[in-house]
Amino acid sequence: MQSRSTERLLLFTFEPVLRYIWQHIDTILKTYDGSLPLTHFLKNYFRQHPKLGSRDRKVLSEMAYCWYRCEKGLSNKLTLEEKIHACLVICGSTGKHIQPFLPTEEQHISIKLEALFPYDIELSAGIDKTSWLQSMLAQPRMFIRIRNNKHGIINTLTDNAIPYEIIVDNCLSLPNGSAVDKLLNPADYAVQDASSQQTGSFFTPKKHQKWWDCCCGAGGKSLLLKDKESNINLTVSDTRSSILHNLQERFKLYNHKAPSAHVLDTADMLATQNTVGNALFDGIICDVPCTGSGTWARTPEQLYFFNPSQAKEIAALQKKIAVNVSNYLKPDGTMYYITCSVFKEENEEVLNHLLDINKDITCISSQLINGINTHADSMYIAVLKKKTTVE
Repeated sequence: MQSRSTERLLLFTFEPVLRYIWQHIDTILKTYDGSLPLTHFLKNYFRQHPKLGSRDRKVLSEMAYCWYRCEKGLSNKLTLEEKIHACLVICGSTGKHIQPFLPTEEQHISIKLEALFPYDIELSAGIDKTSWLQSMLAQPRMFIRIRNNKHGIINTLTDNAIPYEIIVDNCLSLPNGSAVDKLLNPADYAVQDASSQQTGSFFTPKKHQKWWDCCCGAGGKSLLLKDKESNINLTVSDTRSSILHNLQERFKLYNHKAPSAHVLDTADMLATQNTVGNALFDGIICDVPCTGSGTWARTPEQLYFFNPSQAKEIAALQKKIAVNVSNYLKPDGTMYYITCSVFKEENEEVLNHLLDINKDITCISSQLINGINTHADSMYIAVLKKKTTVE
């Protein structure tokens, strides 16, 4: 049985050098409220303090991310600096830039994992809460999906001493921060999490079919779909015009025909009817907005500032979207309900709601893709089929 309390032997010291770093991290932690992604907040903060050098920015970023990973699990008796020391060690920060801030006097300390997420929210089948919380203490790996020139990409990584692991087929795992953008042809690969890539293995497009990616975001799933079968008629929609523009640019980069794109809130039944009309689709990718709890190891601030009421609000939105778009499935068509959440409320419960409301839909399979062992995100996917004849 895995312990719910992880212990470390820490060494504390307080050197007077680099005191300005402690002042900056104190300001960052007091100022940041979670309303922006942490990466955007830090970029803005560093822009406002141009005297901070590259090493300073790297140190402060690592301190901040480690803080939001595990501070809630530490004793309140610790000072700010003691907590920062503890966070760095617990999260395994060992880089040369961080060495001056690692402790040097012995002291036992433990982290209470259950304090990181003290909410009575049930997780989906296929993932253990303790393992999930343990995974929050480390950044997931970087993954790329190879589109072309696999042999050349592997040779380039080898020649530049970038370690990699082949997860499956054309999915490679790399250390975070690997500068592949400076080495590889951008049309030959896509940065995409391993679990997100795995959802694409469920897609079964055929030539000339009509498909709809109804909450397309930046288009990762759409591009994966088109790489499997380019000769489909694809429609995409999202609530954000800017992200649809980015999607169109990515399609050009990968030499795919730009899809028909609509700015659309698919939770709005009337707006969906006005936009989609009488169209029916052979396949619908329904990658709905969610809490993102399966990706919180990448964005630990979302775990830190999480409000449990968010899950209920988002689940209600997901139910509207899933029910609305399911009405545009052709007989014998397939719909893929996808989240990057590990919460049952956003996964199985939404699926059950859809099946209760739309009796023409049946569930072929559903599963949580647990990415913990591969240091990837975790995702949920349900494959749904519309009956050939309506009863």
